[in-house]
Amino acid sequence: MPYGDVYGAWRSLGRFYNEGKIKALGVSNFLGVSNFMPDRITDFCLHNVIKPSINQIELHPFYQKHHTQKLNADLGVKVTSWASFAEGQNGIFHNEILKSIGEKYSKTPAQVVLRWLTQRGIPVIPKTMRKERMRENINIFDFSLDSNDMAKIATLEQNTSYFFMPNNAQHTEWIIKGKKIINGRVLD
Repeated sequence: MPYGDVYGAWRSLGRFYNEGKIKALGVSNFLGVSNFMPDRITDFCLHNVIKPSINQIELHPFYQKHHTQKLNADLGVKVTSWASFAEGQNGIFHNEILKSIGEKYSKTPAQVVLRWLTQRGIPVIPKTMRKERMRENINIFDFSLDSNDMAKIATLEQNTSYFFMPNNAQHTEWIIKGKKIINGRVLD
């Protein structure tokens, strides 16, 4: 997470990288409440010899982050998706746009989301414990979304986090107190 002595921790990990004990380094979120936003990843890349190979960020049809993806690419950092299904928020699995696109290809809304991410060049690791969902999640390479589908998904953009806004003083205070925030609600 981009708080505390992140530079010192990164330099320590860099020693393992330089010794060949690890093959890649990346940055990510912390308990789903913060991540390396554009200002943090830029600063991080400008002030470290070893740059992150990946930046895992909240990214889903309701928070699409095209500019963030481009900025990371310009820095040589690959973006990967965290909360690809918005943690089930906002009725993502029943969304009419995603359902109609899925029906066109005989796919589920979840498969449409995974295909959308894949076509944007974004690695995704969907969380599931159920084998049937694992099979469903991998079954996205036999179709492609056309430009009309991509344009429809673009209309879902809300440009806001479903979990945490780092410039919100109350959210930052919740991090300090070890609380988790989802959709602006504090969870104990």
